[in-house]
Amino acid sequence: MTSDELQQLLEGVRTGAIDVTDATARLGRASVAELSFATLDLDRQQRCGFPEVVFAEGKTAEWVEGAVRRLSEAGQDCFVTRVSAEQSAHLATHFPHADQDRLARTFWLPLAGERPAPVGRVCVVTAGTSDLPVAQEALVTARVMGAGVELIVDVGVAGLHRILRQRERLTSADVVIVVAGMDGALPSVVGGLVDCPVIACPTSIGYGAAFGGVAALLTMLNSCSAGVCVVNIDAGFKAGYVAARFTKRLQTPSARG
Repeated sequence: MTSDELQQLLEGVRTGAIDVTDATARLGRASVAELSFATLDLDRQQRCGFPEVVFAEGKTAEWVEGAVRRLSEAGQDCFVTRVSAEQSAHLATHFPHADQDRLARTFWLPLAGERPAPVGRVCVVTAGTSDLPVAQEALVTARVMGAGVELIVDVGVAGLHRILRQRERLTSADVVIVVAGMDGALPSVVGGLVDCPVIACPTSIGYGAAFGGVAALLTMLNSCSAGVCVVNIDAGFKAGYVAARFTKRLQTPSARG
């Protein structure tokens, strides 16, 4: 419970709008949900601005369903990443109104009601078409977190004229996410064209010497463009999450003064 919510609760008790029993129940509400297979953090939205996200990989479909159901019961938006085909089919049966993106492998069950207008502009760029699944995960993540998003596809360094054609779109973004495998050189190029943060996301796409994305990761970590930061291999979710946090903070005056 935030300080503003606590103040409203106490004011309600003072004026008689909220009885003491109800106030006690609200104050005693658990900050975690104990399930037999997971312990869900119900306070993360208050601390971090977005509820706990469920990572579905390695979990049974029933476990994912249980986590989604408990978060929904707690009055929280529910976002799940790395959803398999089997998990997707199971969740569709139990939550038919949820939004699933099979390219991104995501599941999104928001609370009912109007959503705020998207904030800022996140531009997601892929070096190649094979990078699209990771890029789509980044895009969907930033979108569900409330950022405005757009996608630019297949503009890798093998044909530099392709990325230069997109310069106007790139320079108007608040954050650019660059998703690339192979040699991983595109973030350095983009970093030299824009004045906003560039989040580089290496993918595991590439031939043998790409070492499952390690070559791209090392290239990005050694970028000579100063505005580039790097997330883990295939970590589209992390890239989208950080980008959305950037845009929301840029657009919202800090409460810390």
